[in-house]
Amino acid sequence: MGVNLERNLYSLVVIGFFIWGDLKGWKKYYPTLLFFIMCDFLYLYLLSDFYPMWSYNPQGIDEDIGLTNTHVNLSIMLIKYPATTFIYLSKFPKENKGKMFLFYFAWAVIYIINEAVDRKLNLIEYHNGWNFYWSILFNFFLFFILRVHYLKPLVAWVLSFIFIVFLWNVFDVPNDVFR
Repeated sequence: MGVNLERNLYSLVVIGFFIWGDLKGWKKYYPTLLFFIMCDFLYLYLLSDFYPMWSYNPQGIDEDIGLTNTHVNLSIMLIKYPATTFIYLSKFPKENKGKMFLFYFAWAVIYIINEAVDRKLNLIEYHNGWNFYWSILFNFFLFFILRVHYLKPLVAWVLSFIFIVFLWNVFDVPNDVFR
């Protein structure tokens, strides 16, 4: 049941991308999409094998055909992140600060709920001190930084670097993860 639910959720994400995403204006959002993917790819490359904060557990047919945590991560980068980036940025309210905050908050909550479902279905597990509460903080930072990157990319890189150093120190990530 868990894998089918996850596939259905991803199908809805892809359908949402085509219905609500600004496909004509994709070039405006492309740099932020690359930023999003690159940050996750850095996590995958540096920490996933040696000091993971979380990992995905392929189940059912995914497990039977030999999919791994890396395969799941890459599918998220290729399916979920483009849909998220294009819909989130193209539909972000432009003027009303209250609507802006609610929109930002709603997207963070959507990702939090998605992870809660993954956790409940044992599709994700936490390691090295990471937990669901850290994921909540991370998701709020994620949607904040995506909007910042869209508006001011250099500021987003600086803030991301500060956040990464903060997490690196909180979770006492060993330096030998640099291969």
